[in-house]
Amino acid sequence: MRIYRRLRVRLPKRHRDKIDRLLHGGIQPVRVVLRALALRQLHEGKAASQVAPTVHLTSKAVRDIGRRYEEKGLGGALYDKDRPGAAPLLDVGERQRIIAMVCGEPPVGFARWSVRLVAEEAVKRKLAPKVGRETIRILLQHHDFKPWREKNVVYAGTR
Repeated sequence: MRIYRRLRVRLPKRHRDKIDRLLHGGIQPVRVVLRALALRQLHEGKAASQVAPTVHLTSKAVRDIGRRYEEKGLGGALYDKDRPGAAPLLDVGERQRIIAMVCGEPPVGFARWSVRLVAEEAVKRKLAPKVGRETIRILLQHHDFKPWREKNVVYAGTR
């Protein structure tokens, strides 16, 4: 059995006010609200094991929130760190060259560009070292291009 030292969280008035505004001020992510409630109860002198069932978190999670408050302050306790995400597969120049290629005529033998054709041609023309169809689809979607659609417009003739 592991024994934890009692976590003593003391919130200054400005942090208590900020938590109150957060809890009474509109829509917030559930995680943030639960963490704010846990901090408020820890400030009232309750143990992590008492706070945990009331905010539907584990005792460990409540202790982690208290420790993060001690180490990183209110923002560190309430909010998650930004996650970096994946690096872009194409740099700005490669994206621009691919868009310029799609704005031009499709290769000989093709009536229009398709996502697969754009991906193949981009690699063949050495615009990008390696590119997949999904990357091309998202690139075209961000630029609102739909080169595979042919506009079939029928105009009523005047007689």
